[in-house]
Amino acid sequence: MSDLEYLVRQPKKATKNPPLLILLHGYGSNEQDLFSFAEELPDDFLIISAQAPNTLGFGSYAWYAINFDDINGKFSDLKQAKESIDKIAIFIDEIKAKFNTDPNKTFLLGFSQGSILSYSLSFFHPNKVQHVIALSGYINTELLPESISKEIKTDYYCSHGSVDQVLPVEWARKTKPFLDNLGLQNVYSEYPVGHGVAPQNFHSFKKWIEERL
Repeated sequence: MSDLEYLVRQPKKATKNPPLLILLHGYGSNEQDLFSFAEELPDDFLIISAQAPNTLGFGSYAWYAINFDDINGKFSDLKQAKESIDKIAIFIDEIKAKFNTDPNKTFLLGFSQGSILSYSLSFFHPNKVQHVIALSGYINTELLPESISKEIKTDYYCSHGSVDQVLPVEWARKTKPFLDNLGLQNVYSEYPVGHGVAPQNFHSFKKWIEERL
C-alpha cells in the first residue's frame, strides 16, 4: 500500500477505461495546488492529485526534504526522494487497478519537486507512465538508476521559467540534450516567468496532452 492521500476528478464522460492523469505538487505545497488545473483539462481524464507524504506543517508537504547547512549549502535528501518515487510507483498501480484506467494512457504531471520525481520515476520504472509533463523541474542525475533501460517509450513535455529564481533555468536546459541522447521523444520550452506556470505554458501543455489522447 502506498497510503498517499489524494483528490479525484472523475471523467466527465463515462468510459470503461478512462485515460489517467496523476498530478504531483511541488515542495511546500499540497494536493489542492495543481488540482486547480483539473477543470480546464480534457473531460475524458480521470485526474488524481496526490499529496506528498512528508509534512512540513500548516498544510505544506514535501516529497523529500531539502536541507540547508553552512558546509554543503542546499542539498536534497536523496534517500527520502527514492522512497517517494517507490511510493508513487505503487500508488500509480493502485489507482490504475481501482479505477480500471486505460493501461496505455497514463500521464504524469509534476511541478518543481514533483517534476523532478516524475522524470526519475520514468527511468526507475520504465513505461509505468507513457507521458510525462515536467513543469519547472530538471533531471537530477543523482536520482537515476545505474543503467537506463533502452526499452523506454515514454515521451516528455518539459517547460521552465526563464527567470526562475528557485530552480535555475540552466539546470532545466540540460534536459533536452539528456533526453535526445537517449533517443526519447521530448519538447522543451521556456516562458518569461519565475517559478510558476504562465497561461501560455498551460495552453501549450494542454494541447500536447490532447494530441496524445
